[in-house]
Amino acid sequence: MASSTTRETISEARADRALRLALAAARTAWENRGRDIVVLDMRRCTSICDYFVLATGTTPRQLHSMSEEIDHVLEEGMGDRRLGIEGFKESRWILLDYGDVVIHLFDPDARAYYDLEHLWCEAPHVPLDWEASANGKS
Repeated sequence: MASSTTRETISEARADRALRLALAAARTAWENRGRDIVVLDMRRCTSICDYFVLATGTTPRQLHSMSEEIDHVLEEGMGDRRLGIEGFKESRWILLDYGDVVIHLFDPDARAYYDLEHLWCEAPHVPLDWEASANGKS
């Protein structure tokens, strides 16, 4: 029984850390003028990861900036390490893989084409309270 409790505690701590990473990535995208930012809780949908972060940028330069700043915040600020990156050169869909958190940065056309929110429509959206308060909503 102690072993089961220990596993549950470790799993909860891992999930809490993943959520903190996802929210930090989302906030960093927002601070870098990302649009339509969504955090999806993937834990009940797939074993691939715990959270998806989706954001749209308007130019390749902005997508690069968001990607680099997210790396900086998660790696240097939170002590996590990116496992992989895809699409940086093309700058239409940049994928940052942090294991438990996968970050998708899109240009508007790629975001509409791949429509990950629709593909993973059963995944609950994580509230972004900081965004509502910054927009003057309660």
